[in-house]
Amino acid sequence: MLRWAAAAGALATAGTATACAGGRAASVRTSGPVTLSLWTHDQGYQDFFARSVPRADRATRFSYRLRVTRAGAQDLVTKLLAQAVAGRGTPDLMGFEIGNFARMLRGDLSARLLRDWTEDVAPLGDDLLAARRAPYTVDGRLYALDSDTPATVYYYRDDLLSKYGIPADLGTWEEVARAGARLYDKHRVSLGAVSTGSDLNQVVQLFAILLYQRGGALFDAHAHPTLDSPEAEETLRFICDGLRTGFLVDVADFYGPSMQTALKRGSVAGLWMASWYKTFGLQPNVPEQSGRWRIRALPRFSAGGGRTSVAGGTGFTAITGKANTEAGAGFLSATWLTEEAQIRRYRELGYLPTRRSVFRSPELLALEDTFCGGQRLFEVYAPLVDHVPAYYQSPDQSILMDVLSGYLIRAYRGDLSPREALRRATSDFRAQASR
Repeated sequence: MLRWAAAAGALATAGTATACAGGRAASVRTSGPVTLSLWTHDQGYQDFFARSVPRADRATRFSYRLRVTRAGAQDLVTKLLAQAVAGRGTPDLMGFEIGNFARMLRGDLSARLLRDWTEDVAPLGDDLLAARRAPYTVDGRLYALDSDTPATVYYYRDDLLSKYGIPADLGTWEEVARAGARLYDKHRVSLGAVSTGSDLNQVVQLFAILLYQRGGALFDAHAHPTLDSPEAEETLRFICDGLRTGFLVDVADFYGPSMQTALKRGSVAGLWMASWYKTFGLQPNVPEQSGRWRIRALPRFSAGGGRTSVAGGTGFTAITGKANTEAGAGFLSATWLTEEAQIRRYRELGYLPTRRSVFRSPELLALEDTFCGGQRLFEVYAPLVDHVPAYYQSPDQSILMDVLSGYLIRAYRGDLSPREALRRATSDFRAQASR
C-alpha cells in the first residue's frame, strides 16, 4: 500500500513526460518487426497471446514477437505505477485483473497511462457489451478491453438432484432454499456454498453475485457506495438464513481442500458462480465427476431482480505514449475483438465473448460440453447476455473489500443482523476512504 500510495502521489504531481508511460516516444512504429513487452498475471493469457502471433501478423502491418513478464495481479499494477514515475520500463501491453483496475480510477491515471479505445470500438456499437465496458470506463472513455463476459449461472449435480428428488428447474431462490433445507435435514447435502476464509475478495464475491442479481450493487456509476440498501439487506438475510437451515454451507474457499472435500463427498450438490468456474474450480477439483454436472440460469428472487449476475474479468490495453503503442493496439484488436478471436478465446480459455453477436455463433451454439454431460452451454448463456449487469468500481474498492468481508462473516455467524452489518460496513468504508 505504501508503494502504491507513493507512486500515485508522484504521478499526481509529475510532469507530462514522466507521467506518460516513460516519456513521449521519439518515433512511433507503424510497420515491420516489433517486440512487444506484455505483462500478465495468468499463464493462460500468456499462452493464448503467444499462439495468436501468426494471426496478428496476417491482420496488421507488423511482425510480432512477445516478451512476457508474469507476476501477481496486484504487483503488476504497483510496478506499472512505479515505472511510470521513473519514466522507463513500462510494458507495451498490460492485463488488469478487474479488481486491480480500480486503482487506475484515481484522478487521471488512466488517461495519462493507458491508451483510449473509445474511438476504436465505436464501429462495434452495442455489439460490444456495455456491461463489460463499464468496469474500464473513466469519464466516458474506455481504457481496456475485457477478456470475458463472466455471467453467473447455477451449477448442479444432475445425478444427485435426481437421486434426492429435487427438481432442477425450480423457478425462484426461495423455492431452492426450501428444497435445500429439507435436503440438508434428511441427507446433510447442501444446494449452495459461501466462502468464509482468508481470501477477502472471495468472501465478498459470493455475496456480491446475488446482490447484483437482486438489483443492488457495491458502487454506482459515479463510484459512490450503494451497499446500504434494501436489496443488500435482503440478499444478506437470504444467505444468513440459508446457513442456519443448511441450504448453504460455508467453506474456506472455492478452490482449495474444503471445497474439494465437499464436492467429492457430494455434500455440496449445487452452487452459484461465474461461467469460468467450471474450468478453474470444478474440473481441477473433481475431474472424476465429469458428465455429472449441469448449468442453468440462476433462479430468480421473488421480490425482483435479474436473470444473471457477474463476477470477474481482466482488461487488456496498450500503454500510451510509447513507440509500440499502436503496434500493441493492433495486436489486441486482431487477437481480442474479432469474432474468430472471441470464439477461440472461449474454446481455449473458457471465457465468454464480449460481443453480443458472437453468443449466437453456430459454432458455439453447437458445442457440447463433456464435463456437463454433453450439454450445449451456449443455449444457457446466449439468452442471458443482455441481462448481465454493469459492474462499476471505485478507486477505494480495496477498502470496501477489507471492511465488508469482516462484517459479512459476522453476519453469517449471527453476531450482527444483516441490517447492522451493512450499516457498519458502509460507515467504516466512508470513514477510511475519506482519509
